[in-house]
Amino acid sequence: MKRLVLAAVLAATPVGAEVRVRDADTIVVDGTPVRFQGVDAPELKTRAGKDAKRWTVNYLRGKSVKCDLTGERSYDRHIGVCYADGEDIGAAVIAAGHALDCARYSGGRYRHLERPSAKSRIARARYC
Repeated sequence: MKRLVLAAVLAATPVGAEVRVRDADTIVVDGTPVRFQGVDAPELKTRAGKDAKRWTVNYLRGKSVKCDLTGERSYDRHIGVCYADGEDIGAAVIAAGHALDCARYSGGRYRHLERPSAKSRIARARYC
């Protein structure tokens, strides 16, 4: 039941909803932090992390965001798959070369989107 309630809270963000980007794999929607399930983005303390955040901010500008939450949590964040105007944000950031698939949590659904340049430049997290 908890999963359904959380999903309902973020199922659709109304026009004007506040969406803030923490980094390339975490956004905050109307005060609720959401970590993209199965996405491994570089840390903000790195140049790649800063570039990835900038790309994500630009990608989301002016778009409607919807998140389907799993009911799981990681630290202060809910885990989910988020969509910007119907497109999977995690898939987009990986396809753009700013993150990698974290197969442990994605089941490998994003692996085919990984760019060779990203695989050579971004260190995959050990937990993936």
